[in-house]
Amino acid sequence: MIIKRIAGATRVIGQSQGFLGLPLRDELREVTIGGQVVTCRAMMTAWEPRPDQIVRVNQGALIYLCVLGVAHPPVMLDVGEIPE
Repeated sequence: MIIKRIAGATRVIGQSQGFLGLPLRDELREVTIGGQVVTCRAMMTAWEPRPDQIVRVNQGALIYLCVLGVAHPPVMLDVGEIPE
């Protein structure tokens, strides 16, 4: 996957640790937890699959999420709108 700059980015994380840097947008999201709808702070990022990854996903390959470290925060994956 290729890191993309998300529209409305509010900061870039990871560069001070030697990573490429991940532009993100801080936002509030409504999620359902235990049957209750709550508002949570969230960090949204944008990724572009490489052509070979698109082929593999279309052939049934799974998409993996790797969280570095030992504590796993709640995460979500989604698909954006079709580019114009």
